[in-house]
Amino acid sequence: MSVPAANPRKTSGVRMLGPVDVTRLVQAVRQVPEAAWAAENAAKPNRFEALDATQHIVFRFVDSGRDWRFSHDRPAWGYWRGVLAPVLAAAVAPYGYARGVFPRVMLARMPAGGVIQPHVDALVAAKWPHKIHVPLLTNPQVVSHFGGAEHRFAVGEAVEVNNLAPHWVRNEGASERVHLIFEYYDADQPEPDWLAGFLASGANR
Repeated sequence: MSVPAANPRKTSGVRMLGPVDVTRLVQAVRQVPEAAWAAENAAKPNRFEALDATQHIVFRFVDSGRDWRFSHDRPAWGYWRGVLAPVLAAAVAPYGYARGVFPRVMLARMPAGGVIQPHVDALVAAKWPHKIHVPLLTNPQVVSHFGGAEHRFAVGEAVEVNNLAPHWVRNEGASERVHLIFEYYDADQPEPDWLAGFLASGANR
């Protein structure tokens, strides 16, 4: 079976979506105790070697890595939804989707000196939604490589990135980096022709 094609609406590099008010969300992130980070990270469903020492608090996640259309709230979503919802809505406003869906939503915390190794988001569930980052805490020595170029994303600047080509991150600064990372797609966009056949085949990718 051929490799499923990506959503043609996804960026092939980076797409700057504009500034977002992250004041309340940043305040909430700064108040998360170390024990809470450790507990949430231990329970996370996204365990990939490329993530190295990066910790996550996962709010929403797909039911299966084979299909982005079905997802669920995780326990932390109910507590955080009030501060997350305005940021999510503002970040995706440029798309103009009447029925947008967030299959995955999480915080990603990279320590000083941390590295996310070169990788692609290989699961089929990552091929259709837009992949969006909103930096919450960062420093000038955080370098993100997307779309064949290095970027230094500023706090509150929402950006869609190409997650299907090799990408990596280095935090060469003395402070941690925390991003809100999420996926987003248009529920009214016709599903790709390959999806039904892929699911029927039972393929893993």
